[in-house]
Amino acid sequence: MTQRPKLSLYLRTFSDRSDEDWAATLHMAQAMDAAGVDRVVVSDHVVFGENLAAYSDPAAGGTAGGKQPTGPDGHWLEPLIFLTAVAATTTRIRLSTGVLLAALRRPVVLAKQLTTLDVLSGGRVDLGVGIGWQREEYEAAGLSFERRGRLLNHTLEVCQTLWTQQRGAYDAPDLSFDGIHQMPKPLQAGGIPIWVSGTVNPAVARRLSRFGNRWIPWGPAISDLRGAIPAMKEAIVDAGGDPGDLQVQGSAALVRGADRSVDVQASVAVVPQLLADGATDIRLSGSLPADPAQAGEVLSELVSAFRAVTD
Repeated sequence: MTQRPKLSLYLRTFSDRSDEDWAATLHMAQAMDAAGVDRVVVSDHVVFGENLAAYSDPAAGGTAGGKQPTGPDGHWLEPLIFLTAVAATTTRIRLSTGVLLAALRRPVVLAKQLTTLDVLSGGRVDLGVGIGWQREEYEAAGLSFERRGRLLNHTLEVCQTLWTQQRGAYDAPDLSFDGIHQMPKPLQAGGIPIWVSGTVNPAVARRLSRFGNRWIPWGPAISDLRGAIPAMKEAIVDAGGDPGDLQVQGSAALVRGADRSVDVQASVAVVPQLLADGATDIRLSGSLPADPAQAGEVLSELVSAFRAVTD
């Protein structure tokens, strides 16, 4: 049975201001929950170097034309801690990273953190992961930027082992253990759902086939789902996987009208085409009204309009 498309909203948990009102950011997540948004999505950076031009370098993992939004001294909240605060103040919205630089964390500790968040939230966690674009972030963590793909695979392998095995065993060149117990387990059957970000390439296809067939397109694929999804499915087959149940995030922006307010109908107008191109879930990004009451009204209208074009 096909699941109905889910509506995700990207929430900025970073700022170039030192006086940012983070309480208001939490209130926005609560407003999303109350309005019926399916997921709140937050991003991740641990540190910054000073070569921010790499953000727009596809060879480094960036995206052409992109720009790092805050400068090196921007304020970025740690996503799992922020989502824990969201979990404590909401009841139904799913909690997602888009994306977490999972390889920067020690796998056994990350597995415990994510499980704890899943348990405390009642099984509401989605883990979006990617390899990132910034060499300095890996160097500051004492890790190899060139091996970041393998490090991510290793991290996800350990997490899934600890989430699904009562008596965990793992053997790889980077790490070996046997008879390891980590409780509790995630509430979600099979462990926390993993969404893999990346372009259409063999490494990402292998990662998707191994860790759950949930894809966050990156680079040129974002704006060309019609061509990218068949290409990724073919790559998954070449990797020995089955793309039949591939879930794909489609991305769009909140549209502003002439008066700079959110144009709800224009914002959801692209959704049917994204679904026709093969997206299964839709993530919208953009600014909402700062006033909580106004934001709540816009969010309620947005959810209703989204349901009207997807049901």
